[in-house]
Amino acid sequence: MAAKSEQEVTDHRQIRDLLENWVVWRDSGDWERFRQVWHADGRMMATWFQGSADEFIRVSQDGWARGVSILHFLGGISIEVAGDRAISQTKMTISQRGDVEGVTCDVVCTGRFYDFLERRNGRWGIVLRQPIYEKDRIDPVSPSAKLELDPALLARFPEGYRHLAYMQTRIGYTVKPDMPGLKGPKVDQLYSQGAAWLGGATP
Repeated sequence: MAAKSEQEVTDHRQIRDLLENWVVWRDSGDWERFRQVWHADGRMMATWFQGSADEFIRVSQDGWARGVSILHFLGGISIEVAGDRAISQTKMTISQRGDVEGVTCDVVCTGRFYDFLERRNGRWGIVLRQPIYEKDRIDPVSPSAKLELDPALLARFPEGYRHLAYMQTRIGYTVKPDMPGLKGPKVDQLYSQGAAWLGGATP
């Protein structure tokens, strides 16, 4: 593998900092700094929300105020840069706590953040964030609690995030039923969009 140029090293470091700041600032409720990781036309795709970064910040603040508990943890990061554009993939988990069928539960969903990034006026920012949902599980917080799920509701959602979707539906969110998972046409389409983005297309 060829050694990275000084500019490539700088780009990768700046993008990694941005991705790590997204999680810390979002999960700590530091909304003004959180706004800085996006470009003005940035968009967020999630199970429970699809829309502009500004609207995502607003609804996240609303959920924060209502006690919605969603946290993120990051793993390895892969970054591909082509001039002023980049695609990053970041291993992550989403952890959400809430009441499900009268039982306080934790859901943990493992996947990747797939990000379309661009450098504008010398600053890297997110243009589109699309999570990939690989697998999840749900557990009562109390080991003595008994949890019974509605199998029909559970089956409405893809395997990669069905328990997360179940909880989010039960607490009042409308969940998108066709987000990309580990395999299949949805994630293949996302990879194609990423390659096109690096080549100059609009995501």
